[in-house]
Amino acid sequence: MIHRLLVDMIVPDTRALNKKAHILSFGFSSVREVRVVDVYTIEKNVTSAHLKKIGSVLSSPVTQKVYCDTFFPQKSFDWAVEIGFLPGVTDNVAATIKECIGDHLKISFNEKEGVYTSTLLFLIGSLSKSDAEKIAYSFANPLIERVSIKSSLQYKNDRGMDMIVPRVTLLTAPHVDLVEFNVSDEELIAIGKQGIQDGNKERRGPLALDLPSMKAIQKYFSVKGRSPTDVEVESIAQTWSEHCKHTIFSRPLDEISDGLYKHYIKRATVEIRKKLGKKDFCVSVFTDNSGAIAFDKNYLVTHKVETHNSPSALDPFGGSITGIVGVNRDAIGFGLGAKPAANTYGFCFADSLDNVPLYKDKEKTRPLLSPKRIMDGVIAGVNSGGNCSGIPTPQGFVYVDPRYKGKPLVFVGTVGLIPNKKHLYEKKARNGDYIVMIGGRVGIDGIHGATFSSESLSSGSPATAVQIGDPITQKKLSDMLIKEARDMGLYTSITDNGAGGLSCSVAEMAKECGGFIVDLEKVPLKYPGLSPWQIWISESQERMTLSVPKLKWKKLKKLSESRGVEATVIGTFTKKSQCTVLYRKKIVMDMSMQFLHYGLPTLPQHSEWNTVTYKEPVLPKRKELTDIFLQMVSRPNVSSFEWISSQYDHEVQGTSVLKPLQGRGRVNGDATVIRPVLTSNKGVVLSQALYPNYSDIDTYAMAASSIDTAIRNLVVVGADPKRIALVDNFCWCSSKDPFRLGQLKRAVMACYDYATLYNTPFISGKDSMFNDFSGFDARGAPVKISIPPTLLISSIGIIEDVKKTVSLDAKCPGDLVYILGKTGNEMGASEYYVSLSENEKNNAIGNSVPQVDAGKNRTLYEALSRAIDLGLVASAQSVNRGGLGVALIKIAVGGMLGMNISLEKIPGTVDRDDFALFSESQGRVIVTVNPRNKEKFESLFSSIPYRNIGTVTDSLKFEIRGLSGNVIVDTTVKKLGQAYFYRSAKESV
Repeated sequence: MIHRLLVDMIVPDTRALNKKAHILSFGFSSVREVRVVDVYTIEKNVTSAHLKKIGSVLSSPVTQKVYCDTFFPQKSFDWAVEIGFLPGVTDNVAATIKECIGDHLKISFNEKEGVYTSTLLFLIGSLSKSDAEKIAYSFANPLIERVSIKSSLQYKNDRGMDMIVPRVTLLTAPHVDLVEFNVSDEELIAIGKQGIQDGNKERRGPLALDLPSMKAIQKYFSVKGRSPTDVEVESIAQTWSEHCKHTIFSRPLDEISDGLYKHYIKRATVEIRKKLGKKDFCVSVFTDNSGAIAFDKNYLVTHKVETHNSPSALDPFGGSITGIVGVNRDAIGFGLGAKPAANTYGFCFADSLDNVPLYKDKEKTRPLLSPKRIMDGVIAGVNSGGNCSGIPTPQGFVYVDPRYKGKPLVFVGTVGLIPNKKHLYEKKARNGDYIVMIGGRVGIDGIHGATFSSESLSSGSPATAVQIGDPITQKKLSDMLIKEARDMGLYTSITDNGAGGLSCSVAEMAKECGGFIVDLEKVPLKYPGLSPWQIWISESQERMTLSVPKLKWKKLKKLSESRGVEATVIGTFTKKSQCTVLYRKKIVMDMSMQFLHYGLPTLPQHSEWNTVTYKEPVLPKRKELTDIFLQMVSRPNVSSFEWISSQYDHEVQGTSVLKPLQGRGRVNGDATVIRPVLTSNKGVVLSQALYPNYSDIDTYAMAASSIDTAIRNLVVVGADPKRIALVDNFCWCSSKDPFRLGQLKRAVMACYDYATLYNTPFISGKDSMFNDFSGFDARGAPVKISIPPTLLISSIGIIEDVKKTVSLDAKCPGDLVYILGKTGNEMGASEYYVSLSENEKNNAIGNSVPQVDAGKNRTLYEALSRAIDLGLVASAQSVNRGGLGVALIKIAVGGMLGMNISLEKIPGTVDRDDFALFSESQGRVIVTVNPRNKEKFESLFSSIPYRNIGTVTDSLKFEIRGLSGNVIVDTTVKKLGQAYFYRSAKESV
């Protein structure tokens, strides 16, 4: 029996107004009104009384009315559009409703019954069916959603929309295939690139294995005298994928025989820790799901940042929510479980105003999602994942470049907190422990996620790679583990079922003891019919794998059941170094741990790098720069993204000290501070930095500037410069191309050089190496878009006393304004030059990319840290993207106070007023200081370039005099604020 409950608003509905605004923005001006109705399809035989009770749970009698099975709006309409999920797509709201019905009515659902949600839109206006379809697909993503459209007459004749139940029905019975490897090299290449061929001659999806890897598999099973099963081949593909093995970083490159990661990143941390000796604050690096540093004698803090670029390009909401809840599990999976204490985010998008279509196929039937659609979906996904999980999201950034149109970059990070006890932050699966899968069930969503993320986005990108995270299910799982099971000692090891699903999590944990035996029939499924290879590699979300001593299993099971968390024994860890997987009492995987983890061929790589020279902009010197000044601060890469920050809850858990929006003017800060232990005044400071535009000139300078800025941002708010750790995220393009590898090599060299100069160890990292899009334009011509080589450096530090935290906003009229550090004519690829090249439609971005003097900067940062500790600094702002001018604007708008500034004799070699305002020379800070502290403050900087460049005023007038003393900027704080918030105001409409 199938029922449909329809919930209609009987008061004005803001959702309807927003959807109407969205439709009008697409040019459908004839739409006069939109009505939104929530639809709940219940596939269960229930009584009318039950339906009435269910309706009362799903609605508010004050604002809504519930209808059963049929609904006709009181007002006439022209078109009805229903949007719901396709079969197999995670429906979080439906899962919650199903649980509520069970709790409220004390009834249970069997595997053939379910609840499904959809949204019904009634459109009023003069529209054709084609118009209605275009409107529907401006809301729906055909990769994960179905659309039904009826005219008002059809709707009336049919007595409503059709009864659609998106139940998963797998047409092929579960089976195990043998994969023939005694084939030509051409066929091996096809299998590695496109996947195993099923009985219907269709390929399953990318294995992302090159010919040498396929040859290695061929040789291994030839020696064993048999063909591999599909379970074995798929498992190898997940484990050997670039996403999991990081082959580009691990394989030899030129003269670097031990690979980029070991030679530069890991070696930097090893050397720094050795140099720090007893002052080493690192506890766990590169060996666990996250890295960890000492917070105090009682706690550690962990940090990990992930990317979810490829899934977010296909389904922005699903990709980004899966990313944020996935990196939450990296905290939960650290040691025996760290409590997620804060989330971070970073978004690299194309301009949301870019509406030029691109397609994945030559026939133009598979359009690429627009930048606006991607941006809105990604922001909403991170919002839902963080807010529903009860984890604050205080820190983030947005960066815009047209080259992120083919594939956006979605960075998500999580900071965790765990007691500083060795038996809690060290873990080891033991021989004889049960293998327990805990959390969500397995479906076909998320299949080939790891291998798909190891390739470029193209027409062959699989729909099954898309997952949608369920933060509510994960919240129950997290609380049960962190707040109870961990401290009860109910398990010995834990890890996330992320990339590769069970195939990777079980095999990784088994390295701690030897090997494993798994029975796939015991794995809980979302629906019947999955084949063994699908069960084994699915990345369905909210799952973790535990190693549970047999004597602890009953206690863990009882606890899990009482908390509404499913836990199932699916196998056993063994001391024998062998991977054994069973299905229906037959062995479907029988492989040595040695081959699975270390059989990947070690192939040499070759790089090239040549200096690229760009045009220098020809710029007349201007005496008046006010208009340019206001234009610069309204650019998307320097202006406010308050409309995003305000959507993310940063106050949950009550730890927020320095907020994402600072001062009376609510300006986005570059760093935030949380107090994760509420009984302590110690704080954790978080920031990030990236300069993808610098990669056009030199990736070494790009990486150096990212590290310097990430460190500087922390010091400016009060972090101890001697207790800062870094997390690296490399997002590259065309990474098999020698020139791109040359760029990568230079960037990683800079990571080693500057991390060791600053004594800031890397504690964790991640790379995503194929961020390219291959498709077609509106004429059907081939198009390839590669992202600019991008390195995100995330920084985490400690502040001893959060009461000494310094915010960016100007505090009092009369305070003195200082610039610390030298300014040079370092304009290459600056935001100023890029803006000019965009306007002129040329590539005149210059060549003088900023260079980082770590020795001088480190001395400056240590002096600034002392000044902050002594209470001598009223406000401070790091000078980064957009230069000195943007930094001054943030301080003024943040405090809603005016400024009188003079650039005469500022330290450095800058020789033009516009360069003085917009140079992005590194290592600089703007501070304001109470005049009473002038002498004490200046005495700390006797050996450091600085200058008092002006004062804070209460007139709300903002004036800057140039290098020659003439007024070059004459405006008001109000106008600065309007320019700074221009984009935020536009995007939030």
